[in-house]
Amino acid sequence: MLQHKVLVVEDDSDILELIRYNLKVNNYCVFTAETGEQAVALASSTKPDLILLDLMLPGIDGLEVCRKLKASSATKFIPIIMVTAKSSEADIVTGLELGADDYITKPFSTKVLIARVAATIRSNQLGREPNNSSLITSGAITIDTDKYEVFINSKRIDVTATEFDVLKLLIKRSGRVFTRYQIIDATKGGDYEVTDRAVDVQIVGLRKKLGEHGKFIKTVRGIGYKAEFDREV
Repeated sequence: MLQHKVLVVEDDSDILELIRYNLKVNNYCVFTAETGEQAVALASSTKPDLILLDLMLPGIDGLEVCRKLKASSATKFIPIIMVTAKSSEADIVTGLELGADDYITKPFSTKVLIARVAATIRSNQLGREPNNSSLITSGAITIDTDKYEVFINSKRIDVTATEFDVLKLLIKRSGRVFTRYQIIDATKGGDYEVTDRAVDVQIVGLRKKLGEHGKFIKTVRGIGYKAEFDREV
């Protein structure tokens, strides 16, 4: 069985060993770093399938590590899960906007951590697989990216172009948390002038049109939105 590689960046030796042990038990190949500088070097040399990144690090902090990795063509596609204190909401938002894929707060359940690692690696691999089909299916929902059409159990529902783009983004990266500004940037472009409240309106509209399936679009308080769709292409 192929072992996925995980780089754990954590300066607390007890937490580092806890994470390392649980990843090893679950058949992951684990690399560790205790400083930001070590993290950047190891990420470049080992090309892990995922990075667990503590934000509070000696030397360059986790946010700067994230910035450096996402700016490099060699490491920008490596998914990052931030590990942070519950009080660091502003840092979470900044990290997500820099390109981090998800976050988990301390103290954390090791079972939840392992589940997040597996889901993020799976989502990243699915998102990068070549796909010649214009159809993307997730459970009862199918979207046709050529025709800008959405179907629930083969029945077409009417959505606006913006609603379509938001839904496509959430389905293709199921499980990833997006800030409102990331959603705006992905669907409209960075120069598009719109308030984050406009995203809330689009989400409300989507949930209503998706009916019972709208519950799979989750609000992440203080951050933004994510979808918990199972993507099958």
